[in-house]
Amino acid sequence: MTKKIITVTQPHLPPLEEFIPYLEKIWESKWLTNNGPFHQELEVALAKHLGVEHLALFTNGTLALVTALQSLRISGEVITTPYSFVATAHSLLWNNIRPVFVDIDPLTLNLDPDKIEAAITPQTTAIMPVHCYGNPCNVERIQQIADTYGLKVIYDAAHAFGVHYKNESLLKHGNLSVLSFHATKVFTTFEGGAIVCPDAETKQRIDYLKNFGFADEVTVMAPGINGKMNEVQAAFGLLQLKHIASAIARRKAVDLRYREALRGVAGISLLPAPPDTLRNYAYLPIMVGTDFTISRDALYQRLRDAGIHARRYFYPLISDMPMYRGLPSAAAANLPVAQKISAEILCLPIYPDLAEADQDRVIGIVRGGV
Repeated sequence: MTKKIITVTQPHLPPLEEFIPYLEKIWESKWLTNNGPFHQELEVALAKHLGVEHLALFTNGTLALVTALQSLRISGEVITTPYSFVATAHSLLWNNIRPVFVDIDPLTLNLDPDKIEAAITPQTTAIMPVHCYGNPCNVERIQQIADTYGLKVIYDAAHAFGVHYKNESLLKHGNLSVLSFHATKVFTTFEGGAIVCPDAETKQRIDYLKNFGFADEVTVMAPGINGKMNEVQAAFGLLQLKHIASAIARRKAVDLRYREALRGVAGISLLPAPPDTLRNYAYLPIMVGTDFTISRDALYQRLRDAGIHARRYFYPLISDMPMYRGLPSAAAANLPVAQKISAEILCLPIYPDLAEADQDRVIGIVRGGV
């Protein structure tokens, strides 16, 4: 009998018959890309749903990060977190910017504002924090520091789709926020991403940059890239948006069930729910402490052996990777909290279609069952 594989996350796929009418319209129009009608419709629909004024769609979140840095003409050094998916730092290198790693807060796992000012140099031009697992950074403190030193703030909000903080969209903070719509995210367009823009002028510049710099057929305004989202992606996004409320509600139910089942398990801790936040339940991270019966890696392997593909998000740290570990800021002694969390973290499966029986399998193994 084939063992059922349970992954850490899976996209919610509506019935195929709901997608067919969108594909038929694309085939009939023969408009496959280049700011087609579904692309335009999705930009408007997402801006409204997310509670932001302007949004520029991209073919993936990494190109959105690269373009966000280009649009603000960021150079020199950027302060960022070592505890993230590697695209955060890669986007800096692709713009010939030096990442400067700062340690994370032990409660939120986000960039620690208390450590930022000591890392600022005359070459610092921006701060790039990450709303890790969709939990808000300390946006007030970070903005205060940025204002004091004349720095830009670009949020990697790949995990933060639909998150509200203090009754408004978390995506409104900073100069720009960048979303990912990869298949592993709460909201997906297969691949995809977006930049949330504060005004129409910024969106116009970003729209130029994501389309080779073209303003019209003969006018190139900037050395742009090809970052456009195609019509099939956009159509799938429109369909996903119809189901997003129920998908997040189901994620919430899975999250609560894990928390109830794992409460009080010696050596296992979960992140507290962030205050003043409407969450999206994007991830379910647990910390496996030294007082647990087995090591984090042993638990990871036990889950894998049972066909449960939990993930060590984020291990190794970006700062430990070959292209970054030579930087002075990447030294392990500079990042003690990030090093500790990276050695303990394990993200359990959470997605709308996760059956209770499958979740019980995960819980049973974590609690010591088989």
